[in-house]
Amino acid sequence: MAAFDRYIVEVLGFSESTQRSGCAFKRFDRPEPPEAMRKALPIAIGSGANPGIILRGDAFLELGNPTAGSCSYLLWTDKPSLIRDGRITLFGPDIPESGEASLPFGQVLMLGGEGLLPKDHERLQQVPIVGDQIEGYMVRSAAENVWSRVSKDVAARGFDFEMLGKSLLSLAKSGAEGITAMEVLFVTSSKDDVNELSSIASGSKSVGSEILKETWKARGYDVDCDFDCSSCSDSVVCDDIRDVIASIKKKAREKKSAAAAEKRES
Repeated sequence: MAAFDRYIVEVLGFSESTQRSGCAFKRFDRPEPPEAMRKALPIAIGSGANPGIILRGDAFLELGNPTAGSCSYLLWTDKPSLIRDGRITLFGPDIPESGEASLPFGQVLMLGGEGLLPKDHERLQQVPIVGDQIEGYMVRSAAENVWSRVSKDVAARGFDFEMLGKSLLSLAKSGAEGITAMEVLFVTSSKDDVNELSSIASGSKSVGSEILKETWKARGYDVDCDFDCSSCSDSVVCDDIRDVIASIKKKAREKKSAAAAEKRES
C-alpha cells in the first residue's frame, strides 16, 4: 500500500458519508485531456493569467477566511485506480449562489500515477500553489489552509467550482510529470465539515514529514526529530512509512533489473 492510500480512502469515505447525510452536493466527471479542458474554459489559466490583487470591493466571494474555517491538502498514490480521474465533487453552496458572502472552504487534491515514488513527494506538494495562474481567482494564503477570493468579473462569466476544479486539473496534469489521474474535492457546507476534513490530514502530515526526512537523508542531509521513539506518538506512522519506502525502493530496483535484462536479451 502506498503511503497515502489509507488517507485517500478516508477522504472518499468522508465524501460518501457526507452525501448520505443529505448535504447538498454536486459532482462532475471530466476525464478530459488537460489541453481540452483549458480550451473549454471561459477564463485564462497559466502563468500570469491573474495579474493583479483582488481587493475586497472587487471580490464576489471570499473562501476560507480564517474565521470561517479552511483546510487544504494533497494526497497521492501509485494506484491511479483508487481515485476517479477527472471527478470534481462539491459539498455545500456553489460560487454563483454565494455572492457578497464568505464561506468556509475545504480543498483536497488526490493525484495518481503508477510511476510516482517518495522522491516525487516534494515536487507534488507544489501542485496546489496556483498563485497567479487562474484568472479572477486570488489565493491570499495556501499550504495547510487556502484563503482565496473570486472576482466579480469572472463570477459574471459563470465562474463556479466546476470551473475551478477543471483549472486545477488542467494545470496539474500539464505541469507535473507522472500524474495520470486526479480527483478534486471541495467543501463549503459548514465549518464543522471543513474541520472534519482537516482532521483526516493530521496523520497524512506526519507521513509527508517522514517522507521528506528520508528524501533529505538520501541527499546527504541527516534530519532527525528531537523525540525518543518510545515516547513519540508518531512512531507507528514512522515505522509504517519506512516499510512503505523500503517496499517501493525494492519495486523500483526490480523494475530496473527487469528492464536491464530485457535490454541485454534484445
